[in-house]
Amino acid sequence: MENIVKNEARRDFLKVGGTVAGGLALGFYYPTGPKIARAASSHSPNAWIKIGTDNTVTIMVARSEMGQDVYTSMPILVAEELEVDINSVNVEFAPPAEVYINALLGGQLTGGSTSVRDGWEKLRKAGASARMMLCAAAADKFGVDVSKCVAQNGMVKAGRKKATYGELAEAASAIEVPKDVPLKPASEWKVIGNAKVARLDTVAKVNGTAGFGVDTRVPGMLYAAVWMPPQTMGAKVESYDDSRAKNMPGVKAVVQYSRGVAVVADSWWTAKKAKDLLVVRYDAGPNGGKDMKQIWEELEMGAVEPGVPFRTAGNTDEGMSKAAQTVTAEYRLPFKSHSPMEPQNTVADVRGDKAIIITPTQFQQIVPHVVSGAIGLKPEQIEVITTFLGGGFGRRVETDYCIDAAEISKACGAPVKMVWSREDDMMHDSYSPGGIYKLTAGLDSNGHIAAMEYKATSPSISAVLFPSLVKDGIDPFAVEGIDNFPYKTPDLKFTYQLTDVGVRPGYWRAVSHNNNAPALECFIDECAQAAGADPIQYRIDQLDMDTSGAKKHAWSGLSAGVPVGARMKKALEEVRSKGKWGKKMPAGSGQGVAVMEGYNTVIAVIAEVSVDSASNVTLDKITSVVDAGQLVHPDQALAQMQSCFIYGQNVAMYGEITITDGTTDQTNFDTYRTTRMNDAPKVMDIHFLKGDGSFAGGLGEPGTAVIVPAIGNAIAAATGKRVRQTPYSPERIATA
Repeated sequence: MENIVKNEARRDFLKVGGTVAGGLALGFYYPTGPKIARAASSHSPNAWIKIGTDNTVTIMVARSEMGQDVYTSMPILVAEELEVDINSVNVEFAPPAEVYINALLGGQLTGGSTSVRDGWEKLRKAGASARMMLCAAAADKFGVDVSKCVAQNGMVKAGRKKATYGELAEAASAIEVPKDVPLKPASEWKVIGNAKVARLDTVAKVNGTAGFGVDTRVPGMLYAAVWMPPQTMGAKVESYDDSRAKNMPGVKAVVQYSRGVAVVADSWWTAKKAKDLLVVRYDAGPNGGKDMKQIWEELEMGAVEPGVPFRTAGNTDEGMSKAAQTVTAEYRLPFKSHSPMEPQNTVADVRGDKAIIITPTQFQQIVPHVVSGAIGLKPEQIEVITTFLGGGFGRRVETDYCIDAAEISKACGAPVKMVWSREDDMMHDSYSPGGIYKLTAGLDSNGHIAAMEYKATSPSISAVLFPSLVKDGIDPFAVEGIDNFPYKTPDLKFTYQLTDVGVRPGYWRAVSHNNNAPALECFIDECAQAAGADPIQYRIDQLDMDTSGAKKHAWSGLSAGVPVGARMKKALEEVRSKGKWGKKMPAGSGQGVAVMEGYNTVIAVIAEVSVDSASNVTLDKITSVVDAGQLVHPDQALAQMQSCFIYGQNVAMYGEITITDGTTDQTNFDTYRTTRMNDAPKVMDIHFLKGDGSFAGGLGEPGTAVIVPAIGNAIAAATGKRVRQTPYSPERIATA
């Protein structure tokens, strides 16, 4: 049953259904102006909050929950100002809609450590607006001035008079959304920053009721297993023999779709076993003969090109000519797999004039548009339902698997759950791009960096996925972590050379920070060694301490965008103290430091490693100081940093994708090793600097990148060997 409640003040309609009949509820009201500007300023409670007449409060979450805690952290922002018990609210994932656009990314998507940053003000204002509207409704009901009304714990009181939010919701829905919305001072916060608040999704995840994509079931659903050519770019099916597969009991159909062949059956295992019986002929495409030797040769060819400048200052030729000494290094970073625990999957139900897509996606807004083109429906005919994600790491920004499922459902005329195997997922990933990074520094008589050249050569993710983002040959997601170079070097020339090598690239947790930060921060250690300086003090002495805000980093759209030298200095000083930097280490052990700003979060980290006689590395301890501004949910801020460091440890020590004959060599976790429980450091000593409430930095990604150079620098300290290619395998250490 659905009721329509007219809002006379704003002349739009609020749709209210089910238990919230008659209440203040979800509605879409679009003021005039650009879409992103609307999203940035839209604090209308109608988009974010449902209050039912039975006093149930539902908060909409417009970002995808993949373990990073948006399911709790974003409702905290609303609940703080709405004055409701965070443990009493219901949470729903928002459907695709313009009002839910992430203003930092320009679309309704989850990534770039932006969820809390984007919602930091507008979600609090949504809660405050709803509270003000409820208080205004209460004042009318009680016949008192609104100043006499106090909202607390889902109720408004004025003297001895009181009413629940549910009793006030319908009247509140007719009140105009306030334009001036004052927010609580930090001193009055009860939920924001409260370390005792538990995750709202823990119970459901423990008892199995949380709805992940792979868990989805709908009436009449069939299951699809797929065969795809092993090459990820340019390969295509030519013909197939399904005579054995289609005769297996339980098999309902064998269908060809855009990039493969699907077996549809009454269970996934049946579909998978039948898929293994297919005999498929395919064209491997232009990349069918590629191997790593050729890929590195193509990157080397790109690395000798002049590149496109993205940050310059002074005159590097003159600066280098005056240098007391020169330091040069080349770093190579590998391709890496996302490998989320939940492989790609989607439930698609394509009917004559409608399609329902139930999927674990990071980019809800784009799904109707890409699916519509594949199945011949209009975007508005496609409903998207977002589930929990069993990991994303950027892979689920892409929607290829949604298209696959929709095509298969249309071809067989039934709702279908398509699930990739682990091998499908790893071999058809879009990999974090490898690259070559050449650095040259001219040191003055004090050993400081007076001139520096930096040349990055790699494939461009955006050129493949979102070409319009690439401007004048520069992909902003290829120069993260270096465009915001933090040191006060007068002569700079930083360039980027976009080089396609026929391996499908993809956004990967912390994106290009993962290549630029290791190259830069390991190189800074090399410069410190050449100068005979302590690595931490060497960094502190050269930080750009400008606080005017006039120095803008042109391509650092998701970073602070200006120098953060003072914040970096504080973090480095704190980590030096807490990590007991310079303490006597046993033979074969060493400390390494790195610092980075990413997503407006500054992280300084010390890694301690031990290296045995066979060059096997053990990460013994991590000490870190983090300046992320205001922590919304401290317990999960800590969990995110721990997660980042473990994920980054995998990059430093194990993770590498290689290619033979255009095909990924790694197919499962036996060949693509990940960090295991016994590999994790015994101690992770993580400290957060106290924020003043003025901003919230991103936490889901930056730690992944900064731990890598810290480990590399620690290995150099332990062994005296500088390894300039990750992962830091025993073979590379032994031959360095």
